[in-house]
Amino acid sequence: GRLEAVTQQMGYHPQYLDSFLKTQHYLMHMDGPLPFDCRHYIAIMAAARHQCRYLVNLHVLQFLRAGGDPQWLRGLEFIPPKLRNLNEINKILAHRPWLITKEHIEKLLKISEWSWSLAELVHAVVLLAHCHALASFVFGCGCEQDEGLGGRGSLKPLSLGNQCFCEATAGNSYSQELLRINRKRSLDSCMELDSLRERMQRIHVETEGRDEMRLLQQDREEGEEQGAEVGVQGGRLSPLADTDGVVTGATNLACYMQDPDFGYQDFARRDEDQTQVFRVQDYSWEDHGFSLVNRLYSDIGHLLDEKFRMVDGLQSSAMAKRQGCEPSVFKRGIWNYIHCMFGIRYDDYDYAEVNQLLERMLKVYIKTVTCYPEKTNSEMFDRFWKQFKHSEKVHVNLLILEARMQAELLYALQAITQYMI
Repeated sequence: GRLEAVTQQMGYHPQYLDSFLKTQHYLMHMDGPLPFDCRHYIAIMAAARHQCRYLVNLHVLQFLRAGGDPQWLRGLEFIPPKLRNLNEINKILAHRPWLITKEHIEKLLKISEWSWSLAELVHAVVLLAHCHALASFVFGCGCEQDEGLGGRGSLKPLSLGNQCFCEATAGNSYSQELLRINRKRSLDSCMELDSLRERMQRIHVETEGRDEMRLLQQDREEGEEQGAEVGVQGGRLSPLADTDGVVTGATNLACYMQDPDFGYQDFARRDEDQTQVFRVQDYSWEDHGFSLVNRLYSDIGHLLDEKFRMVDGLQSSAMAKRQGCEPSVFKRGIWNYIHCMFGIRYDDYDYAEVNQLLERMLKVYIKTVTCYPEKTNSEMFDRFWKQFKHSEKVHVNLLILEARMQAELLYALQAITQYMI
């Protein structure tokens, strides 16, 4: 009779939960370009890229409830070519979104029996980015392991009408009751934290001049040590590994993806001939992405924009009570660090701040949850920010979710814009 795990974690921040539920419900259950069964199958494809059994299982149930063909659940070979053609853009968006080009878009939109419309493709892209980012949250907050070693990600009957979190909306009794239950728990995010304030104050006296690419170079140099931290060597810490070191469920989910070895690689400026740095000054969500997505998929832009702004607002409300701190500085440090890992640059930001604000274990945690969430483990969650409350750690995961989703959308929408020009 307990609450579904994702809703339970997001419930520490009820205002954000309200916005998330509205967006999720609109994407999956309201009028839109894509059929309902296809929406859930696209979610399955997206979650499988990160071996997220929790989300795959959830959307398998929803796919069947929407009247989906059970044969599709046997794998990509059994689905219509139109859906299967989405696999390439799903793979790239999940791991290296900077590789998306207008040629990928053109290939999907070309005139044929299995072509996509622009509206359908925008709906699919938003779904893919949403589920990739949600997989990061699921692993980051331990929802994937929440059901125990014997049945990770399996779904239990839910309280209050057996509703899935993707069906709950802000206007129903389920959401309102959930907000009431969790509002008290959200208050602990206002705890005092002197050490963070001291680190923020040191920013103003540190030597300037380091840029974001030096930050990425430092991350690459720490790669081997970080590998030990995330448990990729010998499966020492990985909660997904059985005693023989095999990732549980990987073979079960392999039927939903192609090229399973394709994964995240550090964005490097030396590859500029093939990969250009993405400058937000040239293409931003506020000035470009919002209007495009809202025009092709009515109202989703407003819901996404509200969700992006809600995370920013939550950070301000949680940090405002800490005297001597600028709340926006800390939030922007995490946000820009995540975007930096995907090659997105803010020309007006001094990336030296990242190393001052984010201690090493926090950086390791953020990079792992963002880039390869399936390697996240519970020990990492416990070790970073030991002095912080659980709700504040959930807050970090909400920032990761939204920053990652926006990064994927920026690349995809820019490619669509270039195609339309």
